[in-house]
Amino acid sequence: MFVKARNLYRELTAEGAIGRGKRAIETSRCCGTLQEALESGRESRPGGLASEDFSLRDLAAHLIVNRGDLQPVGHGFIQEMFDPSNPEPVQEAMAGLDTTAFVGVTGQILINKLLAAYTQEEFVLGKLVPCVPTRLSGERIPGITMPRDPGEDVTRIKEGEPFRAVGFSEEYIETPATDKHGVIIPVTKEAVFFDRTGLVLERAKSVGELLGLQKEKRLLGVVVGAVNPYREKRYGDTAPVNLQTYYGAGDNGRWVNHFDGNPLNDYSNIDFADQQFAQTTDPNTGEPIILGKRFVLAPAQMRMRVQQIATATDLWKLTNTQTMWAGSANFPAVGTIGRNLVSDVGWATSAQLYAQLKAQLGLDAPTAQGYWFYGDIAKAFAYMENWPITLIHSLLPSLIPTCLGLPNLLGFAPVSAQTRPAKLRPGDSSHSRTPASLRHPAASRA
Repeated sequence: MFVKARNLYRELTAEGAIGRGKRAIETSRCCGTLQEALESGRESRPGGLASEDFSLRDLAAHLIVNRGDLQPVGHGFIQEMFDPSNPEPVQEAMAGLDTTAFVGVTGQILINKLLAAYTQEEFVLGKLVPCVPTRLSGERIPGITMPRDPGEDVTRIKEGEPFRAVGFSEEYIETPATDKHGVIIPVTKEAVFFDRTGLVLERAKSVGELLGLQKEKRLLGVVVGAVNPYREKRYGDTAPVNLQTYYGAGDNGRWVNHFDGNPLNDYSNIDFADQQFAQTTDPNTGEPIILGKRFVLAPAQMRMRVQQIATATDLWKLTNTQTMWAGSANFPAVGTIGRNLVSDVGWATSAQLYAQLKAQLGLDAPTAQGYWFYGDIAKAFAYMENWPITLIHSLLPSLIPTCLGLPNLLGFAPVSAQTRPAKLRPGDSSHSRTPASLRHPAASRA
């Protein structure tokens, strides 16, 4: 469905938003409705719009207005002044024009395309690890687990007695400093003149994929234990210490959550992981870890195997190892163990996980294919975010020499917030963080 820019201009004019600056355009009902329609289209809901439903040239003709009478410049102006063969500098021709509405609407259309690529299904960790808003570039998060159990006598209250106060232990984690990521999407006068809307949208899509891929790699670096960008102070520590995400039995760590020789073949391997979690205690309270949603994360090469384990309806135990059809006359005696014992375990596979196991941990291909992770990933990790991904327009024409050259017109620079993955350590309450997922390679780690 083609959206006419003339109708957008009429709605913005009716609201009195034209000519009143960027804030008036962004907070208008027209832009709010447009954003909702684009979000609906991105999520395939009825009544939604796609970025491809708009024409860059049509938007320029109707949303670039004269500062005097606030009337659109029209297609004639675009045809004359945006013609690449016209020697007259476009900056001089547009000195008396207001481009705020054009910038605001075009920005929404571009970021819609960008976000669709930024949040695509292939970026598994981006969906599993929650974003935690923060105003700081690195911060100290105190008291992230429950206090040590003072005993039943402290919590038992007789009639008429006051409640006793229980203090939290002095503990905290320090998250890493955040980084800012962003690139420029150039929108040239040639793109407007020749109405290369599709080309500009493809650029936005490519930028979204790039930002999403970089975020996924940063997350994977922390999840697989290649990067340990945090410090913590726990009960008994005199100062904050640097810790690794995973420790084996011989590493003398605060917990053991790396195990060799447990390849993921059936439910018994997940049972082994649960048994290890049952023996893991919070280093601060000494209480068993409380897991929320159990989850398996594995390389893409294990997808069929993981799916078979997770979605099986029943478990059977055969009396011999012959291979035959279930309807065969010689089919061996079958003992049904029962329903699938791990049907409540979530799972996901990732080709990028396999790639980063090789790139960041230096594993060979057979070893990387056998690694798998198990636990409550959403509680174990967080992605610290100063602001969500945002599309801004460049204020410096020199940054976009091929663009229209207007200080406030185009040159959109999507900035993916100052963000950094962080590791949140073990705890034993709903407000705490469980240990990083158990890691099980099919072969011993070199």
